[in-house]
Amino acid sequence: MRSTDTPPAPPVVDRDTWLRERNDLLVREKAHTREGDAIAAARRRLPMTEIDPVKLVGEHGPISLLDIFDGRDQLVVYKHMWHLGKPFEEQCEGCTLSIWNFHEASYLAARGIRFAVFSEGPYEEIAPFREFMGYLHPWYSTHGIDDPAVAGGGVIACYLRRDDRVFLTYETTGRGVEAIMGSLKLLDMTAYGRQEVWEDSPDGWPQDPTYSWWRRDGRPVAQWSRPGATPVRPPDQQHCH
Repeated sequence: MRSTDTPPAPPVVDRDTWLRERNDLLVREKAHTREGDAIAAARRRLPMTEIDPVKLVGEHGPISLLDIFDGRDQLVVYKHMWHLGKPFEEQCEGCTLSIWNFHEASYLAARGIRFAVFSEGPYEEIAPFREFMGYLHPWYSTHGIDDPAVAGGGVIACYLRRDDRVFLTYETTGRGVEAIMGSLKLLDMTAYGRQEVWEDSPDGWPQDPTYSWWRRDGRPVAQWSRPGATPVRPPDQQHCH
């Protein structure tokens, strides 16, 4: 757990020494970027798999997966976990962190891509949650759908439309969804990082149990920006992510 004492800090050096060490790390960062580009190139060469026609439920009732594309050729989806019948504060803190970090999809739309959120919960449960959180993305319920290419949670999925056929081209889960978690990437740039116990940090660096800071006073952290949010009972120790 984090100490109440002032934590240690990186050593202090002159500007020239700092630049030398920073430039040494920059070589590794550039190599990491180039490897990411190579992986993205391989991703663009993956095959795809067709999805059987399926209907979800949206703001205006049942809607086909094809119609969710809204006339575009590509669709990117974040699949949001849902705990049936649970209040807002007991919904997944991991999915909250993910989607809260991606509020607006204009730049995807500029490349012909629709962005949407699919959630496992019934639409009558997820619609008030979306309104409470102030999310602008369209949300659709996959409740009752078994096809893992559409259903599930904690996943980013990419789809391609060809006339009246829909194909899954890519999906990722686990730490792969950090692609939309800009806050975590910024934390990685700071002196103390994410401050979680799994990180390789110098001795004495402040560190808390992994995921423990994703909630505060019983709510996912993002919910404290919402009007009327109040403390609730301590959350269960089980975390979904």
